[in-house]
Amino acid sequence: MNGWRLSERLMAMDDATWQRHSNPLSGWSRLTILPLLSAAVWSRVWIEWWSLAAIALVLIWTWLNPRLFKPPASKTAWMTKGVLGERILLAHRDQPIREEHRRIASLLSLASATGCLLIAVALWALLPGLLLAGWILAMGAKLWFLDRMVWLYEESTTARA
Repeated sequence: MNGWRLSERLMAMDDATWQRHSNPLSGWSRLTILPLLSAAVWSRVWIEWWSLAAIALVLIWTWLNPRLFKPPASKTAWMTKGVLGERILLAHRDQPIREEHRRIASLLSLASATGCLLIAVALWALLPGLLLAGWILAMGAKLWFLDRMVWLYEESTTARA
């Protein structure tokens, strides 16, 4: 099982949840997760064991977010197309996609994971500069990934038309 499928299973993402998650408000508000999680972990310096409660709240937000919003009224928003493109990527066994999309998605996911590793080290050692570098790499790669998923979505909907 690849990382994308594992993530989808951990989040219990079914078709209805994916449709709700494609609401731009859901997609854009998910960008708060890394900074919030970082703040929650860093807060161990100030609030010690209570930081576990903050971490738990962020994890609840992570799971709850794709379920909070209504499906979008239209599919024209950039974030909506990005989320739906990601869904197409995950379902590529059902619908063929270009190898280039898969390869670049894997590279961008690796870059994002590298950023998350930098974030973990920064949070362990309390290094704000490394934390910022990790955020830039992880979130920059995620946004680039989403842009690629918009491309995949547009190609897929054009091919079906």
